[in-house]
Amino acid sequence: MPKEKVEVMVEAGKASAAPPLGPALGPLGVPIQNVIDEINRKTKDLEGMKVPVTVIVDTVTKGFEIKVGSPPAAALIRKELGIEKGSSETGKIRAGDLSEEQVKKVASAKFGSTEDRYVNQIKGTARSMGITIGEGKLSEEEMKAAEEAHKKAAEEAAAAEAAAAAPAEGAPAEGEAPKEGEEAKEGEEKPEEAKEEEKPEGEKEGKKPKEKKE
Repeated sequence: MPKEKVEVMVEAGKASAAPPLGPALGPLGVPIQNVIDEINRKTKDLEGMKVPVTVIVDTVTKGFEIKVGSPPAAALIRKELGIEKGSSETGKIRAGDLSEEQVKKVASAKFGSTEDRYVNQIKGTARSMGITIGEGKLSEEEMKAAEEAHKKAAEEAAAAEAAAAAPAEGAPAEGEAPKEGEEAKEGEEKPEEAKEEEKPEGEKEGKKPKEKKE
């Protein structure tokens, strides 16, 4: 039977007919709302994360099958610790700490296994996020430092974005004429009166100057 696959990233438990899912399913003639309800049912336990979803549609019977992939390891770690971000200063400020049991839980959710190779992958991802393994919970001072670092990073990002969007200093806004005293840029025509040389009185209107009598 001919089948079509639609692969998208959706917010767990909150899939909708909005792009990219709705427009991708529409041409296949599948009951979109039924697909959305099934996706949300299967992903409700992962709310707060984006997850990869594959919808396999039988183009003859219009039946469908939903396959939910695992979220990124970093997203699973953040969910396990209840934090929004990793450390903005890895190696200096801790963002959290995972116990060995938590590491295995994340490995199982990501890979369906707690083999050493998978556990080590989760540990590596955690450390890259400024999250330690088995060193204990963050102190109040550490939590305050992490919060201040996040705030500083957000302010710097906002300032950089604003600077990139602002016009160069001293440059006229789009459509604005150069200010008085500023020379026209190369390639721009100067006003007509500025290009004409001063002519003797009388020549300006096409008249010849009178000849002096001796």
